This record gives sequence, C-alpha cells and structure tokens, in this order.
Amino acid sequence: MKPAERRLRREIPALRRHLTMSTVLALAGAGLVLGQAELLAGLLADGFAGRGRWTGPLVALGTVLALRALLAWARGALAQRAAAATKRDLRDRLTAHLRDTGPRRLAAGRHGETATLLTRGLDALDPYLTGYLPTMAATAVVPLVVVVRLGLADWTSALIVVITLPLIPVFGALVGLHTARRTARQWRLLARLGGHFLDVVAGLPTLRAFGRERHQTRVVREMADAHRRATMRTLRVAFLSSLVLETVATLSVALVAVPVGLRLLDGALDLRTALIVLFLAPEAYLPLRAAGAAFHDSAEGIAVAERVFALLDDADGTVGTDDAAPAAAPAARLLVRAPVPVPVPEARTARLVLDGVTVHHPDRAEPALADVSLTVHPGEHLALIGPSGAGKSTLLALLLGFVAPGAGRVLVDGTDLAALDPDAWLAEVAWVPQRPHLFATSVADNIRLGRPDATDAEVRAAARAACADGFIAALPQGYDTVLGEHGAGLSAGQRQRTALARAFLKNAPVLLLDEPTAHLDPESEAAVTRATAELMRGRTAIVVAHRTGLLPHADRILTVRAGTVEPAPSRPAAAGLGGLVRS
Repeated sequence: MKPAERRLRREIPALRRHLTMSTVLALAGAGLVLGQAELLAGLLADGFAGRGRWTGPLVALGTVLALRALLAWARGALAQRAAAATKRDLRDRLTAHLRDTGPRRLAAGRHGETATLLTRGLDALDPYLTGYLPTMAATAVVPLVVVVRLGLADWTSALIVVITLPLIPVFGALVGLHTARRTARQWRLLARLGGHFLDVVAGLPTLRAFGRERHQTRVVREMADAHRRATMRTLRVAFLSSLVLETVATLSVALVAVPVGLRLLDGALDLRTALIVLFLAPEAYLPLRAAGAAFHDSAEGIAVAERVFALLDDADGTVGTDDAAPAAAPAARLLVRAPVPVPVPEARTARLVLDGVTVHHPDRAEPALADVSLTVHPGEHLALIGPSGAGKSTLLALLLGFVAPGAGRVLVDGTDLAALDPDAWLAEVAWVPQRPHLFATSVADNIRLGRPDATDAEVRAAARAACADGFIAALPQGYDTVLGEHGAGLSAGQRQRTALARAFLKNAPVLLLDEPTAHLDPESEAAVTRATAELMRGRTAIVVAHRTGLLPHADRILTVRAGTVEPAPSRPAAAGLGGLVRS
C-alpha cells in the first residue's frame, strides 16, 4: 500500500466508515455466495436424481439472488457517497491551504496545474473510492470464507485453490508496478498541459503582439500529443494486465475443475459436492481478478492523491526576491495565527520595528535580509532604494505578514506581528504592489475591493483622488465596464491608478507601496506620482522606489543592498539620486 493510500484512510473519516461498511457488506455477500452455491447445487443434484420438490428451493434461490442484487446496489450507493465526501474534504483542505498561503507563494505557483488538480484531478479518485476499495474489502473476506467452505466439502480442491490464489496478486503486482509508473507520468503530462494552456491563454495578447502565437499553438499540440501517447501506453498495459489475470484465473479454475470431473466419473465424489466445488472455485478468484482490474482504473487517482498531499505538506512557502524568480522559503504563509490573537494596536500612532530580522531563501546561499533593524515612526514617509534583488520587496512582505523571519521579530507598537490577528492587521494596511491584480469584473467592483461596502459615490471619489476618473469615464460603460482577467483592456498606468483608487477607498493608516511607478510612460508616471503623494499624506508610508519621482515626498531615504539597510549617502535633489536608484 502506498503512503498516499495509508494517509487517505487515516485522515478521511468518510473513507474509514466506507471501508468498515464495505467489509461488513463483503462478509454478508460471502454468506450469500455460499447460500447460492448450496441451493443451486442441491437443485441440480436432486433434479438429476429425479427426487425432491422444486418450489421451496427455487424461492430460496430467488431470494438469495435478489439479496445479492440489493447488496450490490447498497455497496455502490455507499461508495458514491463516500467518494463525494472524500473529494469534498480534500477540496476543502486544498482551498483552505491556498487561502492561508501568502500571495507571493500563490503567484509563484502554476495556476493551471492547481485548477486541474481541484477539478479533473480529484474526480480521478472516483475509480479508487468506488471500485478499488470495495473490491479490496471483498478480497480480504470472500476468498477466505470460500476456501473454508471448500475445505469442508473437498480438501484437495481447497488445497489447489490455496496454492493458486497467490498467483493472481503476484502477477497483478508485477504488471501493476509498471502501470503505476505509466499513470504517474500520464498525470504529470496532463497537469503540465493544463498549466501551460492556461498560461498561454492568459498571455495571448502578448504572444500575438510578438507574433509567437503559432509557435505556442505547436507547443500545445505537441504536449497534447504527448499526453495522448502516454494515455494509450497506459491503456495497453491495463489491457495486458487484464489478459494476464484472466488467464491465470482461468487456468487455476481448470486445475480445480478437471480433477473434480475425473473423480466424479470415477465415483469418488458425489454430484452435490462436485457442483458446490465448481460453483465456489470461481468465486474465490473473482475478487482478486476484480481488484487487479480496479487497480489500473484507480492508479491515476492514487497519483492525484500523492500530488494533493504533497501540496498540503508544502509548509515551505514560496517568496520572490525583488525582480527575481520566486523561491521557496520557510514559513512564507500568511501570519501564523496565535491560539489567542492579540488585539491590533492603534495603527495610525503605532511604530513599526524590525528587530534583528533575518530572512533566508533556500535556493540562495546569502540571506535576503541579514540582521536588519529598522524603526518607522507614526506618520513617517520612508523610501527604500537600491538594486534589484537587494531585499526591498521582502521587507514589505515582512510587514504584511506574507513572510515570517527566520530570526528576529517584526513589532507593531511593541507587539510581535506573529501574535496579532492577521485579518485585523491587514485591515489596517493598504498595499499597492508593482503589478496589481485586477479581476474579470467591473471597474467599480475592482476598486470596491478596497472596501466592499463602499457606495458608488465613494468609489468615484476614490477614483478622482487617484487621477483615474478621467480614463474610467471614457470607457464604454464607464465604471460598469467589465475588464478582462489581470485588467485586460487597461494600460499599465491605468491599472496602477485603479490599484491606487482601491487604497484611497480603503483609507488605511499604514501604506505600503512597491514601485508604484515602475514600467510606466512619463505621462502615466506623473499622474501616478501625484496620486501617490496625495495618498501618503497623513499616513505611515513605506515606498519601494526604482524611480525618483516619489523621493521628494519621503521624510527619510534608506538604501537596501545585499540584504542590509543603511541610510542613503545624502539627501540630494531627486535628480541626483537617479544613478543610485537604478544601480
């Protein structure tokens, strides 16, 4: 049994109940199999002998057959309910895991693979839950009961069954190991195809702009063809396995039937006993044959379960270095929830302190931040400058709670940030990232994300404050214009001003800005700079700046370099800082 199977049975209560009920039903089914064989053998033996009455045994046989049919229906219904409960449990756990994972970690993941896992992937568990598990319960019960009855009827036939029964799981295991590898590869190709296809669709405008859409069409076609070939190879192995198991089972039954027939002709065995043996021998092999077939149907589900548990066990979040590829880092989930969260201090008058903070990324030898100590006073405007990858965005992620320090503490007015209620703290913070995410909904709803209960008038006021009202009014339906995913339909500057409008609407006392003017044309940069300067007024603000437009509005400028924080060399005019900011 694979670790994923053991964990499924250990952690999913519905699955444990399903196994218990399946075992009970299998035991009842084994009893009905014995009763059917006894009644049918008695009817045929008495019929050939020309004695006995038929009505009673026929009614009893019909009752047994009806009970077997009812038992099969009950087993299927219970299996379907258990499968639905198990998939719901896993989906809930996955979505909860994703909800409690930091935004930088989520942005680093392959969204297409996650979507495939939550939908098509978990549905692949159905054959395992509805077919393989009930069959395995029957395998543990039915052969044992049948062999005991055969031993009472004819010990030589029972001995042959006992010797040949292990051949089926042995041959099944030999083929099954090969099937498991094939199925795991098939699932990886499917997840890769789903993830890549979603990325291609999301980036289609960019691909078309650079004339690369035909190349990606070929890539998707090649990936789909690789998945098709892997699926066909898996099916070939599954069909081969069925042939092997059926052949072994048929030969095993023949080894029982031939000696029984010869002894019956010789008069060493009576007809009733011979019929009981012939009826029961196939029933001993049937659960094993069914288990072999069900294993191949369920192999993809097991591969999915392994991936699900690997994702749930991924306690190492993924955080990104500034302008670099994201990398895994310990404890990068959202703030760890304390058993009894401490109330959030008054954020407008709170000091933000980094006390000897160190943050490591596993794929980097050097720390992203090394023993950084920093105090931001209430109402202060702090600008962070320095080269890309120096740790500026990591510092903001610390204050947001998206990254937990490996050493040191982050304090809010003397209270450790890890002890605060994460939702309550984030309600006091407005964050404008370098590339804000806009959803496939109206412009008004995208702005209203800052405060969901805001009125239309408040949304328009926030947009005017962010210098966004002009371009929004020019859209086809104004504030009701539905955007594409990631804000498709707006320029980079318009998306940035929409994100600033969110921050205006939220009106939080702490403001964190991650390069709000990056990648903007001069006109958009000027508009965003004016809106940002207005937004910073009266708030504690920390700005990561690659450009100089916002530096005159900062009370203090710090340089972040190689994970350390130090004062800027001097406080010259903004134009004189250009070389330092871009270094």
